[in-house]
Amino acid sequence: MRSFIILLVLIFCMSSIGAQTNKSIQSNTSKPFILGSIEEIQSAQLGEKRILNIYLPDGYNQADTIRYPVIYLLDGGADEDFIHIVGLVQFNNFSWINRVPKSIVVGIANTDRKRDFTYPTTIIDDQLEYPTTGHSDKFMLFIENELQPFIAGMYKTNNTRTIIGESLGGLMATEILFKKPYLFDKFIIISPSLWWDNGSLLNLQPDILRATFSQKRYLYRRWKRRSCQRGYSTCHGSRC
Repeated sequence: MRSFIILLVLIFCMSSIGAQTNKSIQSNTSKPFILGSIEEIQSAQLGEKRILNIYLPDGYNQADTIRYPVIYLLDGGADEDFIHIVGLVQFNNFSWINRVPKSIVVGIANTDRKRDFTYPTTIIDDQLEYPTTGHSDKFMLFIENELQPFIAGMYKTNNTRTIIGESLGGLMATEILFKKPYLFDKFIIISPSLWWDNGSLLNLQPDILRATFSQKRYLYRRWKRRSCQRGYSTCHGSRC
């Protein structure tokens, strides 16, 4: 699992590299290369329809009794992080690698990530620059009351759930860890935007840090090396 996390972090930290596309000549025997499926869920909490990208592991069979852990990916659109995270999961599923158990990946495509991944800020400049922010409470309710039951009802899931978030998605994952740690067993948090609202999230005293908290949780956290200045605070990563 540790090696998988390192590979995942390397993917997030890579700079964008332009690739030359070569057009191939399709023959009559060409077939589509299918990576996953697309589902839609109507959310009462968010007041909109959300797109989910779903990857099912090799050998998934609705008729057998095997159940799988679920990885929930923030920024999970097809043009976001879904494709390369699925590639990492699939690679680490191979029997000769066997670092990660075969898992279902649920990519949550964005509509307004600043709205969904941030709690209200007291910083006037951010309120003016990002007027839709501050509704992470609704997104957490969406995950708890709508998304997780939807996935459990449609697919053969077990009780192991992981969330992956980077930058503002990492802020969201951290807020869940602090406020609703029971939603996930494993948290992979990369360069969280903890600068939001002058780092007020870090002033909380969450149950997970109390000696009386008895539930086992796994946290994997990494920071990118580069950072960008936001004037009054430091924003780590490229997707502040």
